[in-house]
Amino acid sequence: MSRIPSLALAVASAFALVAGTAVAASAAPEPPSVAAVAEARVDPVAWTPCNPDPSKPDPGIYDCAVYPVPLDYADPSGEKIGIAMMRRRAGDPAKRIGSLFMNPGGPGGSGYLWATTTRFSPDVQSRFDLIGFDPRGVARSNPLKCFTTDEEASSVFDRQVAVPVTKAEVDATLAATEDYTDACDRNAGPLIEFMSTENVVRDLDRMRRAVGDKQLNYAGFSYGTLIGATYASMYPDKVRALIIDGNVDPDLRLHNGLEYDRRRAAGFELALDQFLKRCSAAGAPRCAFGAGDTRAKFDAIRDHLRTSPVTLADGTAVTLSSFTSQVANALYAQTRQAPLAKSLQAVDDVIRQQGAPSLAPAGTEDAKALAVTVPTALREALPETPYSADDSYYGVNCQDKPYPSNPRVFANLARSWEKDAPTFGRYQAFDAPACATWPVPARDAERYTGPWNRRTASPVMVIGNLYDPATQYKFAQNMQRELGNAVLVSVDVVEHCAVGRSKALDKLVTDYLVNKAVPAPGQLLQPDLEAFPPVA
Repeated sequence: MSRIPSLALAVASAFALVAGTAVAASAAPEPPSVAAVAEARVDPVAWTPCNPDPSKPDPGIYDCAVYPVPLDYADPSGEKIGIAMMRRRAGDPAKRIGSLFMNPGGPGGSGYLWATTTRFSPDVQSRFDLIGFDPRGVARSNPLKCFTTDEEASSVFDRQVAVPVTKAEVDATLAATEDYTDACDRNAGPLIEFMSTENVVRDLDRMRRAVGDKQLNYAGFSYGTLIGATYASMYPDKVRALIIDGNVDPDLRLHNGLEYDRRRAAGFELALDQFLKRCSAAGAPRCAFGAGDTRAKFDAIRDHLRTSPVTLADGTAVTLSSFTSQVANALYAQTRQAPLAKSLQAVDDVIRQQGAPSLAPAGTEDAKALAVTVPTALREALPETPYSADDSYYGVNCQDKPYPSNPRVFANLARSWEKDAPTFGRYQAFDAPACATWPVPARDAERYTGPWNRRTASPVMVIGNLYDPATQYKFAQNMQRELGNAVLVSVDVVEHCAVGRSKALDKLVTDYLVNKAVPAPGQLLQPDLEAFPPVA
């Protein structure tokens, strides 16, 4: 997920969970049209050989296509949009099981090149066609665009502050956000009405039929877990194998956007606290920030930045917005956490020098890593038009997640949330004000809100990291409980998503996909690598 994005961590209770525990969701019944069109004939995908990286020799194992789907499923013979797909052909056609569709999350994440992923074992690559795709409105698939040029976009986004603190910053950010949604209303076109996850899932089922698979094999990460859970609920008898890793809480997300976001902020705080504890346990030099009280040092940096930026020797400024976004970004992956520790120590050194920075060049570079604000939303459209991004992140979120229509609510909540989530509460509160004035908000959109407990033809494999920052572990527990037929496997790591990061987990994933072997519930696995390995 692109933003904290976005509380309590009940690890012990997870190990008592068993597959198939169901919680009913209070929501509208399944649309009758789902069953009616479930196996209607569709045109097959017209694959064409392609090279994922034209700068390198063609490996000769990939195909590409743009598959037409209805813009509006209430009018299936009407206007069409194209879904960009890439396929890595199964390595052993004689033993091919089917296709494995994949989505990396976001929303707004491009999945097209995921056909080239190495997260899955050679056995999986041998037995399945790996299919990556860009969901509707994303990147190569009719990207949803709110601006006509990058200059127009910059004139709006440059006025937004990721973590606004002062009244002037808050007012400017909210005003710019309303200008943003006004631009979406003017420029996005009819696609903006049909961006909900329900529509993405209808597209996915259409693609499943178009490649000739009787049942779906799917791996979804982060927001991609909502796609998986929605598919399992709309088409339960069409599930062969479904892996969801880095899970959202579908019932909460579709019914209360604000509470969902508050809990995401709390999840980031839990991950940060664990990062600091593990850094302290490793100590310096394994963790560059490990000398002294890591918690107190971190809080001192954050509190200093609330009132003034930290200016480095070359004039670069670390702000509260850049700092918070970079810390959040680093918590997503263990490989980013040792570099984060170096950056934190470098900024701490500058502050302790009382305004007379004299860092060595290496220290300056470490500190500068915290001076660049990470974008608040995935904008992965190809740079082939005057506006080189897309706006699918809000296109999906604002149709899926219900929010108040008054943007000032978010500013008021920021003060409350940061009491319990001092690093990420305000940051998360200002992620979604665009949804208050979005042209087609959740209350006006066709969206699937449950029930989530329909029993699938095969059990769903739910994967949760104990200290996942963007989708906290409690969400994975809730996902397992809400689904009608699911098992939870846990990994002890500070990271977002786990497939490809633990050999023990990957063995379970392979056995599940290839042999339909359901993992035993209650397993707690370890990652392959440490965030702070011993110094040689």
